[in-house]
Amino acid sequence: MSANSKIEWTDHTFNGWEGCEKISPGCDNCYAEARNARFAGGVATNWGPGAERRRTSGANWNLPKRWNAQHAAFHAQHGRRQRVFCASLSDVFDNQIEKQWRDDLWQLIWETPHLDWQLLTKRIGNVMDMLPDEWGNGLTPYWPHVWIGATVVNQTEADRDIPKLIAVPAAKRFLSLEPLLGPVDLRLMSRSFGFPKHITRDGHAIGMPQGLHQVIVGGESGRAARPMHPEWARSLRDQCAYAGIPFLFKQWGEWISTDQEACPSGPPFSRWEWADGTAFQPGDGNRAMSLFCKAGKKSTGRLLDEITHDGFPA
Repeated sequence: MSANSKIEWTDHTFNGWEGCEKISPGCDNCYAEARNARFAGGVATNWGPGAERRRTSGANWNLPKRWNAQHAAFHAQHGRRQRVFCASLSDVFDNQIEKQWRDDLWQLIWETPHLDWQLLTKRIGNVMDMLPDEWGNGLTPYWPHVWIGATVVNQTEADRDIPKLIAVPAAKRFLSLEPLLGPVDLRLMSRSFGFPKHITRDGHAIGMPQGLHQVIVGGESGRAARPMHPEWARSLRDQCAYAGIPFLFKQWGEWISTDQEACPSGPPFSRWEWADGTAFQPGDGNRAMSLFCKAGKKSTGRLLDEITHDGFPA
């Protein structure tokens, strides 16, 4: 039994509807919008403010029930539960989605308890108002097979949205930093919002968010992809290692630094600059390299310092 998704952190993708609206710098080169346009004659008819969202077929809505019925065979082969990434071509917590569609989704999730549903959103502030009424009933304040995740791409979004994610009652909370467009220090966010602090060996107090169960990091892919500096990824890896948070490095994306084997020989394709336009200097990081080349997603791979990081919650 093979997975039905090429995404490294899930087994299946399910989309009850298609369409969305750009609300973040991470949305600038949205692959789902490009796909929507490709299948609609060159115009993304389901994208943008006021655009009609498209509900998928009944046959598609039946797929999770089929996966749920196969849970025993999957567990026997893989030793774990199946994961389902919901809404790779939309957002479950989109304001423009009809309430009945979301109610139908909650009913489907409830009827498939042998699947771990991964609900990733760029609208984490909407989640509490859009959870089903049954979420807070019973012995636990959440559904045990539903993970809630938030996408952030820079420090500003991290400071704004991670506290909202931590406030959501969920079996698992995960953070996706893809595309990672700048350095993100979770410790700075923690100090700003008063999270519990830990003491390092050198005596300095640094805070880390309590209640995160996974952090996913990845660079951008696609024709107009922006580079991700390796120091940004290394920093998040090290922060997660210190805090004991499972860390998954998804991909470099289209670009890779010239000091890595995946970079083709010859002159570098481009010189990296910080998001504010300031030129990156080699001394900005302990192992920093300022030159990048565009090698393509397949060539750049997903090794971070020659190691594959596939951290998942227990």
